[in-house]
Amino acid sequence: MAATEHYLEHEDLHPIDIVETLAEHHDWDFDRVADDQIAMAVEGQWRTYSITLAWSPFDETLRLICTFEMEPPEDKLPKLYEALNRTNDMCWNGAFTYWHEQRLMVYRYGLVLAGGQMAGPEQINRLIASAVSNAERYYPAFQLVTWGDRDVESAMQVAIAEAYGRA
Repeated sequence: MAATEHYLEHEDLHPIDIVETLAEHHDWDFDRVADDQIAMAVEGQWRTYSITLAWSPFDETLRLICTFEMEPPEDKLPKLYEALNRTNDMCWNGAFTYWHEQRLMVYRYGLVLAGGQMAGPEQINRLIASAVSNAERYYPAFQLVTWGDRDVESAMQVAIAEAYGRA
């Protein structure tokens, strides 16, 4: 039975229960922080990403936060912020920000499920995959502007030039 099939019969599933089952299915390390929150580690090509999903019944939103450490030199922060603005112009779902005090790059997304809507396992799986995909896509550009002395335009070309297929 697929990881998503056994949910089809249940209507009142908590979104974090679905996330926990997906984490088990993918063999991700996770910690059920609270009834409404789960944290997990998802391995990518460039990094291991810390992903937290939290359900807010107040505004009926499933919030995703994907973080990874980044410690740019202080003098490179203006270029990093410019790259973040360019990146967010290209991201249709979610947005990046840099939490300077914690030295973390952050990708955030909120899935609004107002009116008693429920996210399905496929939708939540896609939400997580999209976060990792965006982090993987833009990570090299962020590194190039902060450590590679590349201008923002050329660094963003690396993110824009997605590879198709394998050599």
